[in-house]
Amino acid sequence: MLQWLPSHPVRRSAIPPDLSFENAWPGTICGIDEAGRGPLAGPVVAAAVVLPEKMPAVLLAELNDSKQLSAGKRARLFDILRQTARVGIGRAEVEEIDRVNILQATFLAMRRALDDLHGDGLGEVDGALVDGNQRPPLPCPVQCIVKGDGRSLSIAAASVIAKVTRDRLMKDLAATFPGYGWERNAGYGTAEHQQAIRRLGPSPHHRKSFAPIADLFQSL
Repeated sequence: MLQWLPSHPVRRSAIPPDLSFENAWPGTICGIDEAGRGPLAGPVVAAAVVLPEKMPAVLLAELNDSKQLSAGKRARLFDILRQTARVGIGRAEVEEIDRVNILQATFLAMRRALDDLHGDGLGEVDGALVDGNQRPPLPCPVQCIVKGDGRSLSIAAASVIAKVTRDRLMKDLAATFPGYGWERNAGYGTAEHQQAIRRLGPSPHHRKSFAPIADLFQSL
């Protein structure tokens, strides 16, 4: 019977991301990460990734925390992962974020990403490595890893998938709601974005529950 692995967060060290955590588990293991917890607008997006058994050399050499990669490199790794890995994507909408709070909405997105992964017909995972220090309520054993996107290749892969997916989604939203600069700031609270909110008012895609942004909305 599969045993639960230690639930306490694993602290980051100086080593680059590798497969050490994955190899410590029996069975099929996925990495899970999210993009978009901090922005003032747009959904939160999560990805669940099972890396291929035979890893392409480029993934071993270049996969890392998505924040450490250029946009061009993220896009290239995204395409390789979509071609070689099992990938599930989930999101939680602004209405859900405002209703249940960003942490619970992130958990929803992670569960939906795992459900999407399981929907590929290749079987359920035996465990999940999750970036961060808070365990999402998933139907499988979970190990949280602090700064896991810089420690585990599976989580790094999930961070790339989630980041590229969300950035592209925000660019699409920017075409429908121009003026906020989402194609550049991805909904984060840059000076440009906050000035646009004061000028244009909030859009349906803004997170009205976020403080101090909630106060900003009230003053419009």
